[in-house]
Amino acid sequence: MSRLDRYYRRGYAWFDERLDLDSERSTLGKAFPAEDSFLLGEIALFSFVVLVLTGIFLGFFYQPITAMVEYQGSVAQYHGEEVPHAYASVLAITHDISYGMFIRRLHHWAAHLFIASAALHMMRVFFQGAYRNPREPNWVIGVLLVVLGMAAGFTGYVLPYDNFAAEAASIGYVVASSIPIVGGEIAWVLFGGDYPTALSIPRMYFLHVLVIPLLIGILLAAHMVILYRQKHTEGPRDEAFTGEPVTPADAPATASAEDGGAELGLPNEPTTTDGGQPEAAASADGDRTVDRDDDGVVVGLPLFPQQAALSAIVFFLTLGTLSLLSGFFSVHNIAEYGPYDPATTPELVLPDWYLMWMFGILKLLPDWAGVGPLSVEFVGGVLVTGLVILVVIAWPFIDRYEEPGHFVVDPLERDWQTATGVAGIAFLSVLSLGGMNTVVSDLTGIATSSLNPILLSLAIVLPIVAWLIVYASLGGFADDSGDGPEPSGGDEDA
Repeated sequence: MSRLDRYYRRGYAWFDERLDLDSERSTLGKAFPAEDSFLLGEIALFSFVVLVLTGIFLGFFYQPITAMVEYQGSVAQYHGEEVPHAYASVLAITHDISYGMFIRRLHHWAAHLFIASAALHMMRVFFQGAYRNPREPNWVIGVLLVVLGMAAGFTGYVLPYDNFAAEAASIGYVVASSIPIVGGEIAWVLFGGDYPTALSIPRMYFLHVLVIPLLIGILLAAHMVILYRQKHTEGPRDEAFTGEPVTPADAPATASAEDGGAELGLPNEPTTTDGGQPEAAASADGDRTVDRDDDGVVVGLPLFPQQAALSAIVFFLTLGTLSLLSGFFSVHNIAEYGPYDPATTPELVLPDWYLMWMFGILKLLPDWAGVGPLSVEFVGGVLVTGLVILVVIAWPFIDRYEEPGHFVVDPLERDWQTATGVAGIAFLSVLSLGGMNTVVSDLTGIATSSLNPILLSLAIVLPIVAWLIVYASLGGFADDSGDGPEPSGGDEDA
């Protein structure tokens, strides 16, 4: 027994005497497949942790007040001038408080990484069919987390109260107030009345630091509870698997190469989701064989200590990446745009990348899209946007499966599902180009009045073309004619 093993056993025994860890053995022994792409969800979780910690730091210094105050900070161009208190406090965080600029950048980049990793995690789940029965609830939670992440980004974007952010936030006010009958009340709740008012920043601050993070925390907790209650998804096995079942207490002793360690240096002993004995045949020496098609047992790393150690590495890699981004790449420079000034408008106002597709809908829809009491802002910002989100939420019930499935599926074996996913990406990409139509216009020399109809047509035609190409490439038409291979994807019922 190595010195490390002895230290581990002594430490485990010390905590077991005090915390009765053995009673939680089933939780600590939950199996996690050793696949790198499965770590995207952990990156999103760790980004949220960084967001909370850096947000607490920023909260000590930020003032959600629009009243004017004489600026006494180190930014020379505003020294002695009256600026909104919120604007002055962000200038102070950025230029006058020790580590303030770095923490603000860290908060900014963590927000982007949270949404990006969560979106990539969802794409992995979608293309591999990991949303199938019984994981529909976690798919819905995942979509809501991304939506809340975008809402957190929007409300945080408003807080500096600089001229750029105030103009961008006014788009949200216009969309909210465009809702028939209740639009005025919704705009009052969110913005405190006709934007901007003295209540707008406090309302956005309240949503940004309390309501939205609380909802994200609740959904993350629900996501984790469901994850523990269910069997983890796993990639198809190349062959049957034989090994000694892992339990938390003896995991270190069996995690050696001579026990059949995988090429990553990780143990490859099978362990069930409840940390108990796999429901498989046991040999005389205690090894058990798990058939390659048996999805009743998950082969992977037990939560403790292997997966916990891997998660710690992922956390520090995430923190290191965010630190590098914060050290080398600046964020929104509010000193350049100045405090909110209703008499001027920045030359180019664009939202962050994850909101660009919504902005694109508003830009590309022609005025005639507004019908009767339904304004074009309502049609684009509420109806179309809401329909896209609703379809994504409902996807597991559209591609419905009666029988539970625990193996992920090769996207190349899912013709119409993969084709739909590619079409969706094409749709959002063109809409995002529409949100940047002024930039595209400058690059192409085509006036936005001519460019918008082209992009709108592409937003309709390109997804259809992409769907047909991918569906045909994966043999979908051949399957329909009965001449090709049998469609895969499990026991679909839709």
